[in-house]
Amino acid sequence: MATVHLAGYCDRFSARPGERLDIMVSAEGADEAELQLVRLIHGDENPEGPGFVEREVDAPVNGTHAVARQHTQLGSFVRVADPDARLAPAGAFTLWAYIWPRTPAKGRQGLLTRWSIADESGYALGIGEDGALEFRTGDGAGNTDVLAADIPLVARQWYLVAASYDPSSGEATLYQEPIENRYNNHLSKIVPLALSCHARARLGVTPARADADFLWAAACDRAPGRGAFAAELYNGKIDRAGVASGVLGRDALDGARAAGGGPAGEAIACWDTTAGYGASGIGDTVVDTGALGLDGAGVNRPVRGMTGFNWSGHEDCFRHAPEQFGGIEFHEDAITDCGWETTVSMEVPEVKSGVYAARLRAGDAEEHVVFFLRPRRPSAPIAMLMPTCSYLAYANERIGLDTGMAQVLSSQVTVIHEWDLALRQRPEYGLSCYDSHRDGAGVCYSTRLRPILNMRPKHRMAPTVVPWQFPADLSIIYWLETMGYDYDVITDEDLHQEGLACLEPYNVVINATHAEYYSEAMMDATEDYLAAGGRVMYLSGNGYYWVVSFRAGDMDVMEVRRLDMGTRAWNADPGEHVMVSNGERGGLWRGRGRAPQKLVGTGFTSEGMDRSVPYRKMPDAEDPAVSWIFDGVAGDIVGEEGLAVGGAAGIEFDRYDLALGTPPHTRILASSEGHSDNFPLVVEDILCNYPGMGGTQDHRIRADMTYFTTPNDGAVWSASSIAWGQALPMGGCDNSASKVTANVLNAFMKDGSLPGGGGKG
Repeated sequence: MATVHLAGYCDRFSARPGERLDIMVSAEGADEAELQLVRLIHGDENPEGPGFVEREVDAPVNGTHAVARQHTQLGSFVRVADPDARLAPAGAFTLWAYIWPRTPAKGRQGLLTRWSIADESGYALGIGEDGALEFRTGDGAGNTDVLAADIPLVARQWYLVAASYDPSSGEATLYQEPIENRYNNHLSKIVPLALSCHARARLGVTPARADADFLWAAACDRAPGRGAFAAELYNGKIDRAGVASGVLGRDALDGARAAGGGPAGEAIACWDTTAGYGASGIGDTVVDTGALGLDGAGVNRPVRGMTGFNWSGHEDCFRHAPEQFGGIEFHEDAITDCGWETTVSMEVPEVKSGVYAARLRAGDAEEHVVFFLRPRRPSAPIAMLMPTCSYLAYANERIGLDTGMAQVLSSQVTVIHEWDLALRQRPEYGLSCYDSHRDGAGVCYSTRLRPILNMRPKHRMAPTVVPWQFPADLSIIYWLETMGYDYDVITDEDLHQEGLACLEPYNVVINATHAEYYSEAMMDATEDYLAAGGRVMYLSGNGYYWVVSFRAGDMDVMEVRRLDMGTRAWNADPGEHVMVSNGERGGLWRGRGRAPQKLVGTGFTSEGMDRSVPYRKMPDAEDPAVSWIFDGVAGDIVGEEGLAVGGAAGIEFDRYDLALGTPPHTRILASSEGHSDNFPLVVEDILCNYPGMGGTQDHRIRADMTYFTTPNDGAVWSASSIAWGQALPMGGCDNSASKVTANVLNAFMKDGSLPGGGGKG
């Protein structure tokens, strides 16, 4: 019996009753699947808790649906629409480009091509199997010829490269000259490398007019059952490029290199990779400034605004010196849209707001395609904010598989699950923003238009051995359901698009376990909501941490740039600090003057996964203004048990810090203690490294439970720990962490003044 594989995704994360939601499914080993709409209540299968809980929902969409395998185009490139075949000239022509290859020795890669791999027709300027520049021709009848450079390209070195061809004589030439740049080449000019190369030969094959697109960073291929796709994908940057009529000689190309631009001559196309930049970002159109207007369109979002061949090292923002940021970076394993056809288009039924999934089953395979259902109109006093930006950042992370230090960081033996192996087998599902591309560059884009295997109930993160993000957040959903609260579900997607209006209908907004990634619109809306009397329950650890961005009106792809501060999986290259989705600087919110302490009272201080511990009440907890928070809790200890390796304080957690903007009237209600040295101080706090920064020695290694009031009867209560939410379900939600959370929520959800006045004089 064939092994069945099912995977799917929705066209968006958030929907309302009555709206249409498209579900894309790919199947192998089955031609039909049973779909059942389910409401997700709890996702952690840990036997110490309630286990996996879902509820089936009656809906017209339930039933058997036809499914089939769907193909995905992996890798970023640029496609140039050329219906009149202007880029397949009958006469002599020259191709030229500024390039910065990352992996020249990985195998054949296209640079500028109108080449069909399937029938070996057309022409291609690219990199050969041996890492050297080459120009190929093919007649489509099985005959090909190639002119190759005899000096291979060096990784991360800028070049001006060109190839010319004259069909009347069959003569072809190659031009390869390095660009001297003190900042933007990997190696200094003091290294004695042979970088220049010029070659000339008469080719015996005249290129046929290929049935293929003109591509940057790839070549066209075709396969039965799939049709046309791009292959021979390039890793590296291409700056300005063009196609010129006639043969451009060495003098013309030397002159262009000296002038820092394109060669003089009759241009068929001249793509200016710095054109089209705006104050709010850069799109996917590569502008042809020539008369024919043969603009290119980026596929899988090639990374724009990268440093070019002429970067001076003085700016790190494309908006300030756009002419120096013409680099477009391509990666063979990039993905921003699987591009699958819709399998099921359903009208969202009239059901309660919550977390839902289309559960698919075929044979032994099961898949949950998750989405979040908002109400038609807000009516509940409570909003549960699901951190979909953070889900995107971690989407399909391979930390346990590809990060050698994973076990050291988590202090746990990595446990590999079937979904981890599936990611290895299916690279087309893409990478997370914690991973690096095969060429070594950090992944700055993440998309929701693909299966996200760790945004599923039952998932456990390989190095931490506990649920992370979405399945962990379901523990809070379970608690709300079990305690009988009336709540609505909203998402980061909604908050980013609607701003303050998304939060205003609610008396209280609850952050989930790890609300780490926030956009400026989300930060602004939260601050304005609190200033106007809103209330926030921060059930998170390491929240409001990284800056993210989206293009205006486009929530499909999120951008992250990791800079020189923060606990990070990779670092943006010099000069590449500004996000091209909206023109904002990336990095930590702390690095932009908006540390999380300013909004929720606490900010990231440590992480460790060996053991979570409880909190101990601090003296502020006894003040009548706030002592109501501990009603029903006997003794000084809170959160003794939980589903995240022990107690309620662990995994990642935050501390009070007046120097970073904690409101001065904030109460420290409780703090954790007794963390091991597997909890180190976060790197952004370390100006000089010295011994004694672990949990047994540094007073900053603690989770602080805090409370403060804001104007107009607003307030913030912060648990400040990822593990807190996973402590709530223990004992059927009858535990000290649950009691404290319920006391706060019961007060926050009501209109009017808060108990005790709440503030410190």
